[in-house]
Amino acid sequence: MGPHSQPMNEPVLSYIRGSAEREALERTLRDMSTTQIEIPAIVAGTEVRSDDTATLTAPHNHDLALAKVHRSSRDTVEQAITAAVEAQRDWADWTFEERATVFLRAADLLAGPWRQTLNAATMLGQSKTVYQAEIDSACELIDFLRFNVAFAKQIIESQPLSSPGVSNQLDYRSLEGFVYAVTPFNFTAIGGNLACAPALMGNSVVWKPAASAALSNYLFLQLLHEAGLPRGVINFVPGEAGAVSSAVVGSPHFAGLHFTGSTAVFDSLWNQISERLPEYASYPRLVGETGGKDFVLAHASADIDSLAVALLRGAFEYQGQKCSAASRAYIPKSIWPQVRERLLDDLSRVKMGDVTDFQNFIGAVIDRKAFNRIRGFIERANESTTAKVIAGGKTDDSRGFFVTPTVLLEENPHSELMQDEIFGPVLTVHVYEDGRWEDILRLVDQTSSYALTGAVFGQDRKALQVAQKALRHAAGNFYINDKPTGAVVGQQPFGGARRSGTNDKAGSYLNLLRWTSPRTIKETSIPPTSFEYPYMK
Repeated sequence: MGPHSQPMNEPVLSYIRGSAEREALERTLRDMSTTQIEIPAIVAGTEVRSDDTATLTAPHNHDLALAKVHRSSRDTVEQAITAAVEAQRDWADWTFEERATVFLRAADLLAGPWRQTLNAATMLGQSKTVYQAEIDSACELIDFLRFNVAFAKQIIESQPLSSPGVSNQLDYRSLEGFVYAVTPFNFTAIGGNLACAPALMGNSVVWKPAASAALSNYLFLQLLHEAGLPRGVINFVPGEAGAVSSAVVGSPHFAGLHFTGSTAVFDSLWNQISERLPEYASYPRLVGETGGKDFVLAHASADIDSLAVALLRGAFEYQGQKCSAASRAYIPKSIWPQVRERLLDDLSRVKMGDVTDFQNFIGAVIDRKAFNRIRGFIERANESTTAKVIAGGKTDDSRGFFVTPTVLLEENPHSELMQDEIFGPVLTVHVYEDGRWEDILRLVDQTSSYALTGAVFGQDRKALQVAQKALRHAAGNFYINDKPTGAVVGQQPFGGARRSGTNDKAGSYLNLLRWTSPRTIKETSIPPTSFEYPYMK
């Protein structure tokens, strides 16, 4: 694909027994499981090691040490900032076609020889099953790389009108300074995109990965360098979040924040940045996708089987650790017994364990902190007078951080289980009386401060139309008769508003617009030579 071609979504490979991709992945998993690597900071293309290191282990196997991660000191972060500022001087002068070629080659490398390396790193380091890794570290990341080129071309081709004797042009400049990419553990593709989207538009980047995703993120940066990305355009600084961020936002060259993570951290960074506004060369661009309390709302006319499958997949795939995961469900009393029976029957056949065993549907939650947080919600539910565990509810950290898929029945629609983000394999169901459709729509809209994703199930078209209007601001990604997860680049641009972020829609031209600072250029062929206008004569 060239920079002027129309991209297609990367096909999802099946990994069925005996397939070439499965055999290649299994070999890579074996190799990666027996080799502990070092992950240094990367500043101007140079490895920077420190005395402050942490061992990265697989969430599903405490005994499997994957890497030793070197945490960046303040000096290292400041060196990364200097490297980014210096690298951008040349990088921003590259033509769009030259920059695009780098990322398109990266997509081809990921679709080919690097595919199973990134998949294996994501499976082992972030405890994703083969399917969850394939749709993330392969397909979605490839799509981001290819579609962003098409979106950027669309932006650049948007030019103003010119009139006789006057030529007008929009020059899509990079920002004046560097962009700080703060990326999460749960999607390798988000990590890659948050760094690459600003870089495609001519910006340089200081990238702080989540510690638990350091392996896949580090390998992806190696891939980018192989694809021809100049050293210093993206600088990689794993480390303690507060220390790295303090150095970054304290730089007068700070020009933008590309963030995915918790609402509390985004609020903190926004506050720190606002206190330093006079110190920056320009107002920084702040782009963030934060939390969610994503809903599934069923109408009495909903199809039972499709609803139950959507609840299971939407709530429990990747252990519920998706910003979009179904976390609260509203089911009418008339169909709840059937939905419950189908959902619990399916859950009884779900297998949990080591993700290298391809029979498992889910793996472990990411770390000790997440495990304790999720266990706390389940324990408080057990103590509640309004909530009841009807499936799962077990936790075990003896080998890995395992939490069984848990379904809670909650009478109180305003409890913490219905309002607060859990970010784990916990689905809370509130059963409502039939005939209260408009009341329940108001409840869904007003219960949570978040507004990321949501789904409505039903066959009654009028009811769906009412819901779509009533819930217009309740979800930035709204699904009808489908689970609220699985947004595809180029098809469902992703992001939410309210306390879920700035809704700049990753996977569309809207996000890329934030990383350019347009300049208007007007050239007049024959300028006037007299100040007088005709009416004056």
